[in-house]
Amino acid sequence: MTRKKIVAGNWKMNLSKNEGEQLISAIVAQAAQSPAVELVLCPPFPHIGYAKNLITATNVFLGSQNSHDKKSGAYTGEVSATILKSFDVDYVILGHSERREYFGESDALLAAKVNEALANGLKPIFCCGESLAQRNAGGFVELVCEQIRNGLFHLSKEDFAKIVIAYEPIWAIGTGVTATSQQAQEMHAALRSFIAKEYDAASAENLSILYGGSCKPDNAQELFACQDVDGGLIGGASLKASDFLAIAASF
Repeated sequence: MTRKKIVAGNWKMNLSKNEGEQLISAIVAQAAQSPAVELVLCPPFPHIGYAKNLITATNVFLGSQNSHDKKSGAYTGEVSATILKSFDVDYVILGHSERREYFGESDALLAAKVNEALANGLKPIFCCGESLAQRNAGGFVELVCEQIRNGLFHLSKEDFAKIVIAYEPIWAIGTGVTATSQQAQEMHAALRSFIAKEYDAASAENLSILYGGSCKPDNAQELFACQDVDGGLIGGASLKASDFLAIAASF
C-alpha cells in the first residue's frame, strides 16, 4: 500500500466569510493539478456549511479544527463529532499544540476525542510535538512518542489505520523557523519505528505522517522529499491559495 500524500490547511481563527469563499474557490479551481495529493481545508466552524458546498465533486476534503469528546449535551461553545459528520466533514484536527497549551487538553481527553471522532466516521489528524525547551533538554523523541502512546495506542489495529499523525515542532509554529529536512526526517522515522513496535511494520508503513511547522512553498519540496514525510499540516501558508497550491505541487 502506498502511503497517502496529504496537504491540510489549518486556517486557525482567521478569515471572514467572503475571504473564506474566495480562498476555497481559488483552491478548487486549481486543485485538479495535484491529483495525487489529498487536499484538506480546516476552517473555523462557521465556514463549514458553505465550504462543503463549494468543494463537492472536487478532490478537496473538509476538516474541522477540533471536536468534543461527548456526543451531545450542555457544552456551550463546543461542537461534537456527530454534528460535524452531519455536515459531511471528513477530517478533524485533534491535539494541536495550541489546544494543548491554551485550553489545557490532556492526553486522556484527546484519547476520548479520538474515540468519538472515529465512532462518527471522522478521520483524526492527531498532532504531537515538543517545545523548544523540551528539545533543548533532550529526550524529546521519547516525549513525543509518549503523546502518541497515551492518545492512540488504545486503538485496535483497524482503527489505528484510520489515523493521520501530524508532527509539529512547537518551536517552529508561527515563528518562521522550520525544522531542517534532516530533523523532520529523523523524527518522522523515529515515530514510524515506535508505531511498528506497538502494532506491526505494515501499520507503520501505511501511516501518513505530516510535518507541521512553518512549511512554505520555498521549503516544502525539500521536506516532502524525505522518505518518511508524507505531507504537511499548513498554518499561515494555507490562507493564500497560491502558497497552499504551491505546497501541494511540491511532491
